[in-house]
Amino acid sequence: MQKMYYPEDKLPLSKLIPMGMQHVVAMFGATVLAPILMGFNPQTAIFFSGVGTLIFIAVTRAKVPSYLGSSFAFIGPVLAVTGGLAENIPHALCGIAGAALLYALAAGATMRYGSRWIDRLMPPIVTGAVVAIIGLNLSASAVSNFINADFRLATGEDAVRLLVAGATFVTAAAVSIYLKGFIRLLPILTGVVVGYALSLVFGLVGLEQLAAIRAAAWVGLPPFTAPVFSWQAVLVIAPVFVVLVAENKGHLEAIGGYMKRDMNPHLGRAYLGDAVASFVSALGGGTPQTTYAENMGVMAITRVFSVYNFIAAACIALLLGLCPKFGAVIQSIPNPVLGGVTVILYGLIAVMGIKIWTDAKVDFCSHKNLIIAGSSIIIATGLGVKGFTVGSVNIAGIAFGTVFAVVMNLALSFGAPDVQDAEECACAPVKK
Repeated sequence: MQKMYYPEDKLPLSKLIPMGMQHVVAMFGATVLAPILMGFNPQTAIFFSGVGTLIFIAVTRAKVPSYLGSSFAFIGPVLAVTGGLAENIPHALCGIAGAALLYALAAGATMRYGSRWIDRLMPPIVTGAVVAIIGLNLSASAVSNFINADFRLATGEDAVRLLVAGATFVTAAAVSIYLKGFIRLLPILTGVVVGYALSLVFGLVGLEQLAAIRAAAWVGLPPFTAPVFSWQAVLVIAPVFVVLVAENKGHLEAIGGYMKRDMNPHLGRAYLGDAVASFVSALGGGTPQTTYAENMGVMAITRVFSVYNFIAAACIALLLGLCPKFGAVIQSIPNPVLGGVTVILYGLIAVMGIKIWTDAKVDFCSHKNLIIAGSSIIIATGLGVKGFTVGSVNIAGIAFGTVFAVVMNLALSFGAPDVQDAEECACAPVKK
């Protein structure tokens, strides 16, 4: 059986660098895509993801293995504030800072009074649903990268893209399942290297991208932007902290389930680390941050939960933020290569939600649990990245599904007790 590395376990530098790079590859696509959709600068977002991860590790006292990247939950509210105009981004940054402050208050309450209030608000049926929602909402992105946006194989170029994506997927899967030794801990990075090499052979890495790599400077500070106070932005964006509370709790439960450790004692500090990282990011023009499920997928497949991995990944992200040439190389990775590895990672995220349910022995004979889990997952997955729009405010599927699951749990917890007649329960054993 493959050895498990726990948060406190150290690895030699020769192993940390490629493993840290693997985590950077896993988080890069989403961490860059979110700021692009919000109109933020990707280089700044990458820089603050590194800063934020180091802050998170310090605040959690190196007890919680996680990488912090750009949160998709804020896309709709941020665009509602900015209207897609760059000159309004400072106001949005104020709203993000407000969300971070509310998040810090939730962290303080958790550290002071324990996690019971969070457990009541978000029991395993909710956190499992939230984690599953994240993986399922990202599935369309993974499959469209794997094939194309039309999900159609019609041309020779489509066939080449499918070949590269398939080779990336098979390589990553085979390394994880069949190989031994250190290389087995690098399935995502190995898959990306093989996929990128094939992309160069088949011309999926264009001349413009190669020229951009050559032209990019080796060293350069990312552009920083300071927030400007706006009550409207605070009122629109700050409430999104609730989504981060649910995401972080779900991620912590999933990590604890894989390690067979109770991570609840670290929940308050995990909230605080995320909140401080988001606040610092907002002060410099970065995106709001959240613990990244993509990197949880890497941990699940490699069984390496060492926080030193994430220190290495954070330092590499800082280099990316300070080295435009390195960033240009990563940005040149073709979509089929990303599709080949994200199909695995996003699938693992969805399965993590199911694992939270099984580890907590969630009773799916309960009609309440069935309705909470089923309806929130279907609604969130149906909305996808397009989300739900009310007037000028758009709420992404992940955010809407999270809030819906929390509200449904609260609403259905009142009234009659949640008791099922065993003889009427389809899950009950059949009497002989």
